[in-house]
Amino acid sequence: MIIYDLCCENAHRFEGWFRSADDFDGQLARHFIGCPQCDSHRVRRVPSAVAIGGAAVPVTESAALATASPGATMMPTEQQALALYRQLIRTVVENCEDVGSGFAGEARRIYYNEAPARPIRGQATEEERETLRDEGIEVICLPVIEDEKLN
Repeated sequence: MIIYDLCCENAHRFEGWFRSADDFDGQLARHFIGCPQCDSHRVRRVPSAVAIGGAAVPVTESAALATASPGATMMPTEQQALALYRQLIRTVVENCEDVGSGFAGEARRIYYNEAPARPIRGQATEEERETLRDEGIEVICLPVIEDEKLN
């Protein structure tokens, strides 16, 4: 694993973990890397912490948080949480096949090896989701929030 210190166009600093330099480059090119504060995809690598006299000098907020007192938890701001949620939804949309209202049936076919295993998304009623869970098929419901409804 490689840990890179990153910075977006708005000077928000954060870190990312990648399998390799090529993995970082590929994710950056596909806009899979976004700032957790503002959701910007214009991201660049920045110099990481430097060792001075054997002690690391943190240069990122996440590195500074790692040295915080035990039990201290930093909650993301509302803006950060929404940016992370949007990034999650975008990743799901980009990486899952949309099966529409046939979600429950297709999830069942995949579970029982009647259809090729693959990530899917779509719509299901609460009753359909409960029936799937009763059969041992785990599903999650992620509402897509439109930007104009966030304020």
